[in-house]
Amino acid sequence: MRFRHPDGSTVHLAYCTNVHPAETLDGVLAQLRDHCEPVRRRLGRDRLGIGLWLARDAARSLTTDPASLRALRAELDRRGLEVVTLNGFPYEGFGADEVKYRVYRPDWTHPDRLAHTTDLARLLAALLPEDVTEGSVSTLPLAWRTPFDAEAAAIASAALTTLAGRLDALEELTGRSIRIGLEPEPGCIVETVADAVAALTPAPAANPHPSPATSPTTGPAPSPSSGPAPHPTSGPGPRIGVCLDTCHLATSFEDPRTALDSLAAAGIPVPKAQLSAALHAEHPHLPEVRAALAAFAEPRFLHQTRTRTAAGLRGTDDLPEALAASGHRDTTAHGLPDATPWRSHFHIPLHAPPAPPLTSTLPVLQDALALLVGGPHPVTRHLEVETYTWQALPPESRPRTRARLADGIAAELTLARDLLTDLGLKELP
Repeated sequence: MRFRHPDGSTVHLAYCTNVHPAETLDGVLAQLRDHCEPVRRRLGRDRLGIGLWLARDAARSLTTDPASLRALRAELDRRGLEVVTLNGFPYEGFGADEVKYRVYRPDWTHPDRLAHTTDLARLLAALLPEDVTEGSVSTLPLAWRTPFDAEAAAIASAALTTLAGRLDALEELTGRSIRIGLEPEPGCIVETVADAVAALTPAPAANPHPSPATSPTTGPAPSPSSGPAPHPTSGPGPRIGVCLDTCHLATSFEDPRTALDSLAAAGIPVPKAQLSAALHAEHPHLPEVRAALAAFAEPRFLHQTRTRTAAGLRGTDDLPEALAASGHRDTTAHGLPDATPWRSHFHIPLHAPPAPPLTSTLPVLQDALALLVGGPHPVTRHLEVETYTWQALPPESRPRTRARLADGIAAELTLARDLLTDLGLKELP
């Protein structure tokens, strides 16, 4: 879906196809037929943007076989679909019965991550619509927080610098500008926007090799990173920025204005934003609230959980750990303090918040979106609804058929469209 911003530029809205994971090219083609085109038809649109997730095997097939790439491009056109952004965060296995920590491998210290992201950038340059010259790829925020030391930080920084050089060369060759967005996520070495600023800006000359961020590596209730990500000695440049996921932003209790102001002050671009909402519990000490939260503690994905206390942000790697103990109103070695609200990294459908006593962080999304595209010029032109947890919802909320899933995704996109038009953007044919 395309929108005209009041400044005359085009803003793209898509939904991410990692909600229907497929590991192979045949699986991707089936997604277009079975899911993406039906969503487009429900919206009554001639054209629908999708944020493709291409797993390693699918990306390799497309990279090594030009005929397959041409066939994918033709299939997108035939089904009324367009691609301006890719989700490069999961590498493979996102449809497995248990994903958890596996989604963070390989990280940016491993050459496979650089190779895969390079492939994605080259593929996106070939998949962009004829009238579009800018593409974006979201990616892992360097690594899971442990183990990650100064040597790992240097390797990751060097990989991003190499990638930036390859993107420069790609634009010279194709005329298409592809930018990469690190996606801050709870529990990662880049958990917050402040961490992203530290990771993407050069270290001060007086202190070129700071110690890495210190985060607990063991124990039942690890806290979020207690310091910023290590500074590189040189930045990767404007090709590498931040993908702002509003679920992750809310989970870490970040203020959207503070976050975006800090990126602007550091000169770090926002190639892409993911419109998503986290799970919110206002009174986690109440038994009925804990029972409601327990319904979202499922075995497939990590649901990092955070609370903001007088002593700072506290967190666990997963929701079951947060629920491990109750009655600890200030501090505890087991579970989370429960005197203040909890937020959990569980992507809640935008149009369907959970039943009371829980809710979602949709207001954080709305505040962030107003700052991203509600001003005189858009901060980013690529927006993506990313709700990959439809099948991880409590059983009574899961769509039982493809048709019901398509209905839900179309409803999410409708809400996002309405938010954009309320901000003064005009929907284009």
